This record gives sequence, C-alpha cells and structure tokens, in this order.
Amino acid sequence: MSDPTPPGDPRASVRRRVFVVGAGIMGSGIAAQCALAGYPVTLEDVSEELARKGLANVGRAFDHAVSRQKLGAGDREAALARIDVAIGLRRADSAEIVVEAAPENLDLKRRLFHDLEEAAAPGAILASNTSSLPITAIGQELKDPGRLVGLHFFNPVLQMPLIELIPGHRTRPDVVASTRAFAESLGKTVVTSADTPGFVTTRALAVLLNEAAWMLYEGVATRDDIDAAYKLGFHHPMGPFELADLVGLDTALAILDVLWDGFRDSKYRACPLLRTMVSAKKLGRKTGEGFYPYPARP
Repeated sequence: MSDPTPPGDPRASVRRRVFVVGAGIMGSGIAAQCALAGYPVTLEDVSEELARKGLANVGRAFDHAVSRQKLGAGDREAALARIDVAIGLRRADSAEIVVEAAPENLDLKRRLFHDLEEAAAPGAILASNTSSLPITAIGQELKDPGRLVGLHFFNPVLQMPLIELIPGHRTRPDVVASTRAFAESLGKTVVTSADTPGFVTTRALAVLLNEAAWMLYEGVATRDDIDAAYKLGFHHPMGPFELADLVGLDTALAILDVLWDGFRDSKYRACPLLRTMVSAKKLGRKTGEGFYPYPARP
C-alpha cells in the first residue's frame, strides 16, 4: 500500500482534487484510498463533528496499515496531510471528481446530486458509491445526467481490490473512460456492470446474506455453524453473519428492499429476523452489536 506520490514529487501537484460527500465508514475509506494515491481530498459531512470523526477513522485505518507493515510512517503522514474536512457542499466547486457516499436512500441521493450539480464545477465528474440503486434513477432529475456514474467501492476500502463501475443509461462515454482511469489510478481492479438494481456483487451478496438469515430464523443451524459452513465449505474469508455485521444490517436490509422493489422476486424478500434486528438497532459493528457482540472502542 505504498504511496505513488511521495512528499516533494511534482506529480502530487497535478493530481485532481476529490470531494467525498459523507464521512462515514465508506466515505472515510474512499478519502483514505484517494489520499494514498496522491490525490488532495476534501472529506465532507453535515457537521464538523461527523467530518472530524471521519478523519479520525482515516487515521485509524492508516495506523492499522502501518502496524501490518503495509504502509510506512512517513507515507501515513503525507497521505493524512492531503485530506481536509468541510461542512456542507460549498467547497465542492474546487474538485474535479465528486464521490457521494451517503446512506442507501434514493430520495436522499437524488437531493444530494441536485445540490451537487449546482455546487460542483461544470466539468466535474459526479460519482455515486451506491451499492444497489440504479444510476439512471438517481440522476433522472439532473440537468446533465451524462456526468453521473456509479463507482462502487467495497468495505474495507483500503483492503478490497475491486471497484464496480456502473454507467447510467445517459452517462457519456468520456465520463466512463475518465472514471475508469481514476479508479485504476487508485490501484483497483475495475469491473463494469449494467445499470440494474444491485449490479453484480450486491445482487449476489444480498441473496447469500438473506439465505443465511432465513436458515438461522428457521432453526436449520446455529449462527456459528452457518458461518463455519460458509467459510470452510466455500472458502469464504468471512461467514455471512460476520459479513452482515461488517456491512451493517440496516444497509443489508435496505439493499434487499431495493432488489425486491426492482425485481419482485421472492428470493429478495427480506428475512423477518433482519427487520427485527434493525428495529432493535442491532446493526453490527457500528452499533456494538449485531449477530455478534463487539467491544466498545476506547
């Protein structure tokens, strides 16, 4: 995870600024990855507290990489120095690439991109990190939907080598080409998906997680046995319940609802157990309890 533009390298001055909307788990991870690749980054959220929390998450991710000897201490400091924070969208006009990493809600994303279209520079790429919502639907009310594209990162961003690129039905070819070049400059492998609910990875993942929840709900096997079966039987690095806790049960449920709305196929009917756990705010790692308990951070 070496930084391709070390301090003093003249290439760092010509990197395009990236504006990341949303300083949560995904937004902070995207900001960290861009900064490591030499891009100046503005990490935005609706309050200074949330933006600073996102920056702290970046620091912890870098510390973890240093502890695993994947990142040098000097590179950590250089990358962290490339990130600043903002409240609201008023500084979006300084960026050439805007990446939205807001919650998986169609109305919210539509409102955000309506505002971003006004706030961002006219030539800036507008990219959504949505994991399930069709890009065409997100951008249907934009004046220029041709500049909007899907750019789906995976959690944890610094460790996952994949990015899903999703052109909407009106995304211009030059925007697709520039976005692919940007994603590849981050050191990621890029796969392209048609603009359909869930794309490739989320569509497959949703069924995997949902089926595991149904098996637990029906008493087919215990949580631990189901996770062990997936890991040892399919060579998965994580069991479905471990993965659901990492993704967030609220996110998993929202994705299933998007797929159900889009396809009306019973395989996307969310297990009642998921709805109950989300109602109880047992959302996984981010709340300290999901299918597993998690110790509070100091």
